[in-house]
Amino acid sequence: MPSMTITVERTPMTLRIDGREIRVEKLGIKLPFGRKPTDLTDIAASGDDAVYITETRELSAEEFDAFAGQLYKSRDWLDGKGGYWEDGRLCVEVHAPGRPYLFVDPSGSDYGRYVARLG
Repeated sequence: MPSMTITVERTPMTLRIDGREIRVEKLGIKLPFGRKPTDLTDIAASGDDAVYITETRELSAEEFDAFAGQLYKSRDWLDGKGGYWEDGRLCVEVHAPGRPYLFVDPSGSDYGRYVARLG
């Protein structure tokens, strides 16, 4: 099967939130987010939110599959991150070779409370 490449513009920005500056990359497209999905098949997304990437987490294919299979599981690397800002979500970008890109907004929790998928 032939592969396909999708290019999405990213714009570096500095946001001022609660008196502190946060460096992010804003995606050039808005994405629908699923609320509290258990796994990738459970992302029943709705709406269109801007995506502000606060950090990127690169995983191996095996680590990604374990994460994507249990999005509701507690993860210390998500703890206290994310949230809603103006027109979108502050997200941790998660990806691995050969897997879709996930944008995870834990909204202060330690699991994938809101998740969008690209690819």
